[in-house]
Order: sequence, then structure tokens, then C-alpha cells
Amino acid sequence: HMNIRYFELNDQIRWFGGGIDLTPHYIDEEDARYFHQQLKDVCDRHDSTYYEKFKNWADDYFYIRHRQETRGIGGVFYDKLNTEKTGVSMEDIFAFSCDLGRTFAPTYTALVEKNRHKTFTDQQKNWQLIRRGRYVEFNLVWDSGTKFGLETNGRIESILMSLPAQANWVYDYRPEEGSEEAKTLSLLRKGINWI
Repeated sequence: HMNIRYFELNDQIRWFGGGIDLTPHYIDEEDARYFHQQLKDVCDRHDSTYYEKFKNWADDYFYIRHRQETRGIGGVFYDKLNTEKTGVSMEDIFAFSCDLGRTFAPTYTALVEKNRHKTFTDQQKNWQLIRRGRYVEFNLVWDSGTKFGLETNGRIESILMSLPAQANWVYDYRPEEGSEEAKTLSLLRKGINWI
């Protein structure tokens, strides 16, 4: 998921927001390290404090509180950044936002190329659908962008377009101990240092 935005009401009220996060159905720790390293590299080109600050913000933002799990492996997230809040010029925040946005395609493409030929079982497909259900829960219950769109008479079809076409819910699902699904669940938490 990637979203970079600029909001301007007038000369006094304007800001940048956005970020990049990853929601794999099975967490491959090597892929997670690669993903986070790409984000850290782009952050460090602009400010050595950005990665840690924006990673923590992503961990908090993409947290499904009622499940006590993160939506995925996180990434970086920021909102309402402007000169008054940060001491950084709007031009520099814009440059960072553009640089971060340009990082998405090559980073995501590398992960797709690495993993696109993997086969999967029916059990793995079922797990994917359960994880998609968690994505739906986050978007409909916690995501501020979705809430904003729904509360301001936004284009409903556009707002809900980010939801998966198929998702499942299984009552009190608990993966088998020692399984890849259990491993993934154990990694869906805040504060993991992927680098």
C-alpha cells in the first residue's frame, strides 16, 4: 500500500501525509528486511530521524486494536507534516514525499519478481482469505482515510475500491502451533526491528 498526499486549505493550513506499508499473507523475514531497508535508505537521504519516527507511526497507525495485531509488517507513515510542525521547509517535505513515492514501484516490483512463481495450497489460499478479512477489518474500523471519505459523502465506490474482492472470517481461528501461519501471527506486532 502506498499513498502520498498534499492538502491545502489556504496559505496557513497545508500539509503532506502518506507512507508505504506491506501486508504479506505469509511473512518472509528476508523480504521484510529488504522492504524496510529500502524505506530506511530513502528516509536517511532526507533526515536520519525519519525512519524510526515514521516506522513507529506506521506501527501505531496500521494496528488492528481489537485483534491486537498489526495489519502487516508496517513501513513508514506520516501525516499533517508542515513547516510549523517540523521546522522543515515545505519544499523539503515535498522532496521527501516524492522520493518516498518513487521508492514504491521498484521495491514492490523486486518483491513480486522474487515471489511470483511460488505455488500455493488450498490451506494457504484459505489463510490468504483470512488475512484479507483482517485487512477489511482495519480499513472499515480504523482507517482514517476510509472514515473521512464515508463521513464526507465521498465517492463510495472509490473509497471501497481498496477492499479485496474476496475475504473470509473464521470464528476464533487459531493456526496450528509451529505452522507458517502461526509464525506469521507471531510477527504481526509493533516494534519489530526489521533491519
